[in-house]
Amino acid sequence: MELSAEYLREKLQRDLEAEHMEVEDTTPNRCASSFRVLVVSAKFEGKPLLQRHRLVNSCLAEELLHIHAFEQKTLTPEQWTREQQK
Repeated sequence: MELSAEYLREKLQRDLEAEHMEVEDTTPNRCASSFRVLVVSAKFEGKPLLQRHRLVNSCLAEELLHIHAFEQKTLTPEQWTREQQK
């Protein structure tokens, strides 16, 4: 399976109704496919970090079988706004 940052971005944006997405392919720095993502979604409201990560992981369940390393940061729109003001 050929994975790309654009493919992951589109899938996460669609399935999680993300308001903001950043996907970085960090594979060139590693020996196998790896990605870093930032997802901002209202679907994370009221959910603890573990539940947010599980939402992302379930969205990418098939793809994660082919990814060696996956870093994620999940924020609500309110948290994203506060972070942007720093």
